[in-house]
Amino acid sequence: MKEYTHKVHYYETDKMGVTHHSNYIRWMEEARIHYLDEIGFGYNSLEKSGIISPVIGIEGDYKMTTTFDDIINIKVSIKEFKGVKLVISYTMTNAKTGDLVFSGVSKHCFLNKDNKPVILKKEYPELDDYLKSIITK
Repeated sequence: MKEYTHKVHYYETDKMGVTHHSNYIRWMEEARIHYLDEIGFGYNSLEKSGIISPVIGIEGDYKMTTTFDDIINIKVSIKEFKGVKLVISYTMTNAKTGDLVFSGVSKHCFLNKDNKPVILKKEYPELDDYLKSIITK
């Protein structure tokens, strides 16, 4: 499980001073990109290999509000991987209080440049092996 830190920006809040709900999805993307870079399989290297990984689903549960200047720790882990579909889990906590503020998952697939499904075991076996080895139970 890797961790990414995000500081809530003023523009991410609404008139009430609370972080707008759409930003949590953006933070998931920031954390996911950081995570994939950290494990050596960043989007740049995947795309250079001819593989894209679009988001095919998002689920999230808002637990507590966040506000401007809060520091949010985002833990990222691989929840499920079965060769084509990847599910990534996110747990966001307030760094100061330790309170859970959001939990969610993003679902992805792997496609080639022609938007056809890619079976990683055949086309990118090192990523396939790695993802299977780090699934969080």
